Amino acid sequence: MNNIGLKDFWRQTYKTGSPVPLVISIQVCLFVLIYFLDLLFELKIVPQSFLEPIVRRLSLPSNFSAFIAQPWSLITSNFVYVKLLTILFDSLWLYWVGQIFFTFLNKRQFLFVYIASWLLGSILYVGFGSLIPVSDSVQLMGGSLPLAAVLAAIVTLIPKYELRFLLIGTVKLKLVAIIYFGLEFLTLTMTNRPAAISYFAVILFGMGFTYALKSGMDWSTIFQKKQQKPAKMKVVVGNNIPTNRKHRYDLPNQDEIDAILDKISVSGYDSLTNHEKETLFRASNSGDKVDG
Repeated sequence: MNNIGLKDFWRQTYKTGSPVPLVISIQVCLFVLIYFLDLLFELKIVPQSFLEPIVRRLSLPSNFSAFIAQPWSLITSNFVYVKLLTILFDSLWLYWVGQIFFTFLNKRQFLFVYIASWLLGSILYVGFGSLIPVSDSVQLMGGSLPLAAVLAAIVTLIPKYELRFLLIGTVKLKLVAIIYFGLEFLTLTMTNRPAAISYFAVILFGMGFTYALKSGMDWSTIFQKKQQKPAKMKVVVGNNIPTNRKHRYDLPNQDEIDAILDKISVSGYDSLTNHEKETLFRASNSGDKVDG
């Protein structure tokens, strides 16, 4: 029974095609590992604490000279957390925002926004940190930058989308995002100015991605696999003719998608008909090859 439960959990969590559970798992596992090593010091099993050295070596420094000494921090800093409430809040936000994102867009687009904003924000942080005098102890850690970009991208796409809270009631996602961005930016401005600049930049990046997408330019196509040469034509006898490739006239137009998005913002996703859900699904996967 336990084996079946584990299989179901693995399938429902990690085999859905969403990278969000993997990101959250890495963050949580690293958090647990860091504090497990610190616990060994508290129990006097090891002679010194590993908490501060590990966090310092994995976090992104605020100047270029320190970054050269630990270039791996460009990757590891996104997964480092030292506060329980911070990792809990960011993980829940990423899960919820990811659920909304995948309702309208696809995995490739999510990965592009997440990874590109992560790298952009990190590079800007090191660059501005080298220009703006800050303490050497100030470093960048956690996944707040790519989370902000993903949230900005989806809010720009569906500004009328509404969330239902238990005690508050219905609130527009745009209002929640503005409050969230404002509090985060204000906190960073007081504690880490290079990070505040990077934070503002990735929000603009997320918005820019969606505006470009609406105009017909999908930046995430750089993550698309190179198209293979078309196979030779085969003659198929009978009615079972494969229809893997899509014709561009089979795809829904933008007016139809906008109408569906407006309906979701007013009545929620569950109000859609099966045909409308199928239309939205085909639109979100229209980055695949289309015959002309």
